[in-house]
Amino acid sequence: MGSDRKELSRRHVAELEDIVGKRGVRTDPTARSAYESDAFMLQRATAEVIVLPRTTAEAAAAVKVLREAGLVVVPRGAGTGLSGGARPVENGAILGTARMRDVLEVNAEDRYARVQAGVVNVHLTAACAGAGLFYGPDPSSQTACTIGGNVGNNSGGPHGFKYGSTNRHVLGLTMVDSDGEVIELGGPGPTADGTLDLLGPVIGSEGMLGLVTEVTVQLLPRPEKVETLLCLFESLDACCDAVSEMIARRLEPSAIEILDRLTIEAVEASVLRAGYPDHAEAVMLVEVEGGDEEVDATSADVIEVARAFGAFDTRRTTDPAERKRLWAGRKGAFGAMGRIAPDLYVADVVAPRTRLREIVSAATVACRERDLKLANVFHAGDGNLHPNISYDRRDADEVRRVLEAGRIIMEACVRAGGSLTGEHGIGLEKQDEMCLVFSDDDLAAMDQLRGAFDPSAFWNPGKMLPVRGCREVHTRPLPVEPSTEPTDAQAPGGSR
Repeated sequence: MGSDRKELSRRHVAELEDIVGKRGVRTDPTARSAYESDAFMLQRATAEVIVLPRTTAEAAAAVKVLREAGLVVVPRGAGTGLSGGARPVENGAILGTARMRDVLEVNAEDRYARVQAGVVNVHLTAACAGAGLFYGPDPSSQTACTIGGNVGNNSGGPHGFKYGSTNRHVLGLTMVDSDGEVIELGGPGPTADGTLDLLGPVIGSEGMLGLVTEVTVQLLPRPEKVETLLCLFESLDACCDAVSEMIARRLEPSAIEILDRLTIEAVEASVLRAGYPDHAEAVMLVEVEGGDEEVDATSADVIEVARAFGAFDTRRTTDPAERKRLWAGRKGAFGAMGRIAPDLYVADVVAPRTRLREIVSAATVACRERDLKLANVFHAGDGNLHPNISYDRRDADEVRRVLEAGRIIMEACVRAGGSLTGEHGIGLEKQDEMCLVFSDDDLAAMDQLRGAFDPSAFWNPGKMLPVRGCREVHTRPLPVEPSTEPTDAQAPGGSR
């Protein structure tokens, strides 16, 4: 029986090589080891084979071979995901889109583009820049992450405050199902009356419904004027409160970001040095877009609020080079944290914007009590927080403390009426915590939807949905527990 299996495997590998070419099939243990995890490196596994098609037709043909071989499949883009969604599974294959990099069409008149799933996010905007257009969602990893991966996790980014997440920009998809059939969903034109909208379930499904191979997205016209503001605060709490006031006043910048003291220090000590003053406890980075009068008025209102909440300095710039430098520091903040420790746990939670101070305090306390270094950088306008915990994964006890702190942060957000994820997805990281938010009936409904697309659980099994029922169900926000810690408290090594 064992020898039959080996011979069968060789036959299937040969068939896959015929479909995608030898460069597109990785069976060598060293090559496969590069795909053992995504950016959530606490959980690893090795796929039996890595398959990298170049076209939708190749992907569909490869699926048929993998299904015949008895393997399940994990879709993978660039592997920048932070929740373990692209980690291989037992008796599984990786079907990656890294070689599917073509921009197939840019229609400037109707403002849409059609791209293969492996196109890097920032390359899409570069491809349509000549037409005065851009693609809205801008994850911090946009120089590496791919459009297909953005679809899988419904990715956002700093400018999500104005432009929203990926689901607001996708017009159509091409997807390969578990039978190796190609499905077209939506498109650049209007949907016919009576046709079900199936884009919604697929966007954010984390590769559990099929392999997205092509994406049609809407493009936006470049604004007339863009101004970036940097507001410096002596208190992280005051910076958070200023954001709440801006939202209450209905100000509409395109991005509102906050970085705390430890993040500032890491960025300024790195090659990404952005000129953030290291004597500030927090900086608020704000971008305002529109016509001249609109930008001037909104910027003035933002500065007025910031100063009312204690900003001791504010700066404005429309210079492209200066703006690029300021944003490079923000988008490179995660990488800069490597100066503090070899590994970084990037939490991704959402809280009501009026509760930002409370959640930051809860995260600070959780990390301080476990002797962990915490840095905060977050999409404050959306209430999407990224508490970053530095650690060394070679230290098993430290890993345990990091995961414990992560769960406490998630629980605090749920109690405050927030959610488990804003853009990174559930994957493996937050699978058990789904029971904090959803009842058994809720989860069963999600599983039924999955079964309608993929009855045999061929795609990315064992992810997102808990494998057991919830023993404790909370369908409404949990009561908020009062904090006994000072509001300005920071974790060791963080803001002081």
